[in-house]
Order: sequence, then structure tokens, then C-alpha cells
Amino acid sequence: MADIPEEHLTEELLDRLLASASIEQYLDEGLVSARTLTDYLFDRMEAHGLKRADVVRASGLNATVVYDIFSGKSRPGRDHAIMLAFGLKCTLRETQRLLRLAGVSELWCKQRRDAIIIWCIRNGFDRIATDDELYRMGEATLLPAD
Repeated sequence: MADIPEEHLTEELLDRLLASASIEQYLDEGLVSARTLTDYLFDRMEAHGLKRADVVRASGLNATVVYDIFSGKSRPGRDHAIMLAFGLKCTLRETQRLLRLAGVSELWCKQRRDAIIIWCIRNGFDRIATDDELYRMGEATLLPAD
């Protein structure tokens, strides 16, 4: 099972960057990641013993949308990225990393809706239970109602 490599804190990396005599010195340290979203998605799928069909089912996303994201044809919006994270059974840390790689904002505990989603992830809720909790709390669900 693939494991997430140790990640340095952003603040630590920023300190190293600012203390570097040149950008080359910082980049030569090898701390900048070249990992792509698609690499990460496949890595998490393998690590959690899933197939793409499992991800489609658990995320609530259309199969074509999931296949296009996995193939790199399209990038998910924020809610679709969160739904993918649920489909991939991501931990909170893995979800935040997926969101960063998707180029969307991470979940932020100062935002009411994000706080609910964070709490649900941390407590092992799936996407459907999370949508139920969002609805119960008067927030927009991840999968919009028809």
C-alpha cells in the first residue's frame, strides 16, 4: 500500500525559501513537489484498495466526470474535488492535499460549511451522510438536489 511521503510544513518551507541566497539553492533542496493531481488520485485509489467504479459510486459524481478528472482531461471544481475525496475515502490530511493539487482552496475551519465538512470527514462520515449533515445545518449540500 502506497504511503504519503513526509510533508514539511508550509511555514517551514517559506522560511527556507526566504533564507535562501538564490532560488536555485532552494529548488535544489528537492522540497518542491512535482506531483500531479492525477498521480495523487491513482495513488489514493491504490492505497485504499479501490477501483474507479467504487470512487464513482461513493463520490456521487457522474462516471464521465470522474474518468475525465482521472485522465487529466478536466480539473474538478472545489465541491467535485471534495466529493472525489469522499469517493477515495480520504482522511482530512489527504483531502486537503487533494484540494491543493486540484488548485482549489482547502477546507477552512473558520467557514461554517467547511467546518461541518471537516467534522464529518474526521468522524468517518461518507458523502451521503455529510450531505445529510450539511442539509440539517442549513448549508448547501455537495451533491445539489434535483
